[in-house]
Amino acid sequence: MSSPLDCSKALSYLSEYEHMDGLSVTELMDSKINGGLTYNDFLILPSKIDFGSHEVSLDSKLTKRISLKTPFVSSPMDTVTEADMAIKMALSGGIGFIHNNCSSDEQAEMVRKVKKYENGFINDPVVISQDRTVGEVKVLGKELGFSSFPVTSNGKLGGKLIGIVTSRDTQFHEADQDPISEIMTTELITARNGISLKEGNRILQKSKKGKLPIVDDKFNFVSMLSLTDLQKNHDYPYASKSPHAKQLLCGAAISTLRSDRERLTKLVAAGLDVVVLDSSQGNSTFQLEMLKWAKETYPELEVVAGNVVCREQAAELIAAGADALRIGMGSGSICITQEVMACGRPQATAVYNVCEFAKKFGVPCMADGGIQNIGHIIKAIALGATTVMMGGLLAGTTEAPGNYFYRDGKRLKVYRGMGSIDAMQQTDSNANASTSRYFSQDDKVLVAQGVSGSVEDKGSIVKFIPYLFNGMQHSCQDVGVKSLTALIDETANGKVRFEFRTPSAQFEGGVHNLYSYEKRLHN
Repeated sequence: MSSPLDCSKALSYLSEYEHMDGLSVTELMDSKINGGLTYNDFLILPSKIDFGSHEVSLDSKLTKRISLKTPFVSSPMDTVTEADMAIKMALSGGIGFIHNNCSSDEQAEMVRKVKKYENGFINDPVVISQDRTVGEVKVLGKELGFSSFPVTSNGKLGGKLIGIVTSRDTQFHEADQDPISEIMTTELITARNGISLKEGNRILQKSKKGKLPIVDDKFNFVSMLSLTDLQKNHDYPYASKSPHAKQLLCGAAISTLRSDRERLTKLVAAGLDVVVLDSSQGNSTFQLEMLKWAKETYPELEVVAGNVVCREQAAELIAAGADALRIGMGSGSICITQEVMACGRPQATAVYNVCEFAKKFGVPCMADGGIQNIGHIIKAIALGATTVMMGGLLAGTTEAPGNYFYRDGKRLKVYRGMGSIDAMQQTDSNANASTSRYFSQDDKVLVAQGVSGSVEDKGSIVKFIPYLFNGMQHSCQDVGVKSLTALIDETANGKVRFEFRTPSAQFEGGVHNLYSYEKRLHN
């Protein structure tokens, strides 16, 4: 038996090895040898920890011109993203894409609700005249969801400011027929037009008022600041906002039908920041024509194209002007495209190949489908994605559309694929988005590419997103990188290493050999 080597020489001895442990990403993703891979087929090897997890940055590129503080995106599915989800996603540092399985007016109104939720300067406030009655103002407050209204001489923006009416004025005033001129506040603290947002917020804090009207030299009302918006800035420091308007970022989906050009016009008028061309197979003449038209008509609007799973599809869309790509075909938990159509690609292989190609042209990529946990998110980004689109992971949250119901003692919500028969048969839309997504709008017999099901209550994403955020920071710490950008770069240069997982290894890495257990993901 030989004697052990000098322990102090362990590091120098390690450097003599020809190869690092594990595989590079190119070795891992060699499909000619290894076939197509999913996220569960491999692990990332750990590296040295010399920093705290709180130091890890999750800054991400959504499109060429839009950046986020987190890589989280909610899917444009009618059981995942409407206005409430889009608002909370943006407040949490990500973004939501509002589904289009509804009328264009309904979708535009949801976008408008997101954009008006948090403002810097409110440039289009609801203004009333002093002739309105207390009862009318109470009704208006219930309809709009807020109860403070500036009062001008002509009842319009630009008129001379004469007062402001709030819930404090109307709440206990029982004579609904009285004009608001009798109860409105007339001693106002105001600021002059041209003041900076920072200075306006300082005045608002010092005044301890709910609203700060902004007036011109003639005391004409031009805009307003709100204390509730200032509080939101404090509570949600990572919020995704438009750089100039200081409103929450909002995305939405449209189909590739020519008729959806009118839909996009309405969405842009509502303040839309980014649109996703929602198609199960993105490399079509219909999408290419819509993409080119959208970029020519609205050059300031960012357009996400897809879905794609291979370089050939990506090249067509990149050449047509796509600002980002959406990757995935048949990998979602409610999708049966691969089974029914025999078409698609394992998601990890798809993400790697498309991202590796798109990166050469500076086009960010979104991994869409197959995301079941934090580890899957980290793997998707290591393979080159800059953001991840989540459907099933967010379904069942408080903010997801739909009502809860109980079955077998579990609190559930409906979650369905946009290719399910239920979604394609929805009739309350101008042009059903689900059928057009799968090029089925003219079919007499619908062929399902998704299923309908239910998922357990996950609580609010106000708690769920921080769980994902902190978990990703810890994962990056284990891998030895301080940012998602570093994770992508060090994977590409071979420093981040990988290992295959056999079915036995996957079993070993999960919970096993227990009589019973409770799986609590976060407190």
